Amino acid sequence: MMRFGESHRMLSHKAMPVTSFAGLIRKLNIDVPLLGCLLLISIFGLFVLYSAAGESSSLLVNQAVRLGVALVAMLIVAQLPPDFLRRWTPWAYVAGLILLVLVLTKGDVGQGARRWLNVGIRFQPSEAMKLAVPMMTAWFLHDRQIPPRIGHLAVIAVLISVPTLLIAKQPDLGTSLLIAASGIIVILLAGLSFRFILGLGVLTVPGALLLWNFMQDYQKQRVLTLLNPDSDPLGAGYNIIQSKIAIGSGGLFGKGWTNGSQAHLEFLPERHTDFIFAVLGEEFGLFGVLSLLTLYMLVIGRGLYIAAQAHDTYSRLLAGSISLTFLVYVFVNTAMVTGLVPVVGVPLPLVSFGGTSMVTLMAGFGILMSIHSHRKLLPH
Repeated sequence: MMRFGESHRMLSHKAMPVTSFAGLIRKLNIDVPLLGCLLLISIFGLFVLYSAAGESSSLLVNQAVRLGVALVAMLIVAQLPPDFLRRWTPWAYVAGLILLVLVLTKGDVGQGARRWLNVGIRFQPSEAMKLAVPMMTAWFLHDRQIPPRIGHLAVIAVLISVPTLLIAKQPDLGTSLLIAASGIIVILLAGLSFRFILGLGVLTVPGALLLWNFMQDYQKQRVLTLLNPDSDPLGAGYNIIQSKIAIGSGGLFGKGWTNGSQAHLEFLPERHTDFIFAVLGEEFGLFGVLSLLTLYMLVIGRGLYIAAQAHDTYSRLLAGSISLTFLVYVFVNTAMVTGLVPVVGVPLPLVSFGGTSMVTLMAGFGILMSIHSHRKLLPH
């Protein structure tokens, strides 16, 4: 018969791997709830992408490799303490501006836009500014009065406007607006008064008129198409009309994986990038759409929780901006595909085919994990 001491030693020995695994998770600064939701979204995205790409195994493998690279980037960034990130923020911001200038002078042209640099690896520097701008804005406000003064707001406006205008000139209106939003969110989180926010809202009217004058003809056409897509059903309104047909035909539970007629009969354009949400709606129905949106909301909620637990102004503002900017990405893509906002070329996060955007997103979540693991816990 086994004695009690031997039984206790065996149970302790069996429990060691679990303890070691938990220790490894803590050592790598991994936030399990956040990582779990991100992996579920990414895996679900691979299924949808496989169907959207016409059951292309090569494209699926390509996306899986990019996902692996993005996860490695997330783990690396998660090891960097927030204080280290704060010290290097100005340098990262300046480096990003230099890359944007190089794009305008020596960048590769594709689909009528100059957005890429090729240094052995082809990438979009504008994606890096999705992190650099909120980091720089949070850095500027870290040691200053909260809510910020008018003078400080003027400096922040310059910090946000310079990269926004450089990216808009590529032209890439969608990315430039998202980057501007990431910086503005930091300002809002810093605690602006309601009167000041109302004043900014009033200024959006002349701002929109000014923006209209700088927009390309095809960008203006997208806005006009939003107002009346049926005015040109075989031209400018074709994408939105086909997208709505695909989503509406999915019903409650969809037509089934790889059985979407709009996608597989090639009625739906850009189905593996900007309009992949329509493929999801057609093949997985309302149930699939709500499942994905629920996972997105869990990620955003976790990010805001991490922001609330952060121990300094820089970490709190940056974590909140990353979380809410992710919400903006999700909203813009889904609203674009359903015809609620103009088509601006914003991919569905972690689902649409793409490399640089996925690495940037995962690096942002690595920052959240770093902030959470380095928080200073208050004694009970």
